[in-house]
Amino acid sequence: MSLTKPNQDLKRDLQGIASDLKWSAVELMRIAERLSLAGNEADAQAVFRMLTVFHDGEDRLAGYADEVKAGRIVRTGANT
Repeated sequence: MSLTKPNQDLKRDLQGIASDLKWSAVELMRIAERLSLAGNEADAQAVFRMLTVFHDGEDRLAGYADEVKAGRIVRTGANT
């Protein structure tokens, strides 16, 4: 099944945001490692907890993009 333009845009947006979260998580990991090496373990652990949230969000968005591709999520209306 071919996707409509609005659904193609939605899928692309979801994948793009998931990619942004992944990139941000990589950068945060570097920051957390530097914090830990500097002896700031409390802040490093806080950043590691944020990473868990980012990874979960990335997975959810990728799943939504798959649902758009499969036609289970459909964008309707003229507002995109």
